[in-house]
Amino acid sequence: DSTDVLAMRRIKVVSESTDFVPILRAFDTDIKRDLFQRLIDVWLTATAIEKEFGKPGLDALALFEKTKLVETKWEALDGKTEKAYHSYYTAFNINTSCSVQEIAEILSVASMDEATFDKIDQELATDIVPEGSSARGLAEKFNMPLIRLKSLLKRSSRLEFRGHIV
Repeated sequence: DSTDVLAMRRIKVVSESTDFVPILRAFDTDIKRDLFQRLIDVWLTATAIEKEFGKPGLDALALFEKTKLVETKWEALDGKTEKAYHSYYTAFNINTSCSVQEIAEILSVASMDEATFDKIDQELATDIVPEGSSARGLAEKFNMPLIRLKSLLKRSSRLEFRGHIV
């Protein structure tokens, strides 16, 4: 139908350099890549994803949701309603520029091993006050460039960056 044709044309425009982090992380394993490909083709529920891809599939789905790479709808299955997921985008348009130092920070965070990232993510989470913390203040406190902090926040599943507040 016509909605399927329109869905095929959705393009994610990337103009912020730190948006590379979630995109690179979204496709850094076979499970993530294969799941995303399936979600381009069909709508899947979390139950179906877990059955086909296991817990890593559900973790990937959470990342796709946080980075707004999937859309949702409610489906009735076996007398109960369950959320189903589908890829929101089928292409990327990447148009950004940044300094070599910035891209080095971005790629460093995107390729950081899980244990190192989890340690930093936990340290940041512990330091953030309930009403939110200034991104610049956090970057200064942890002695890191603001672009590194933004990249870490884009990768984090527990922290979000809104305006200038974490």
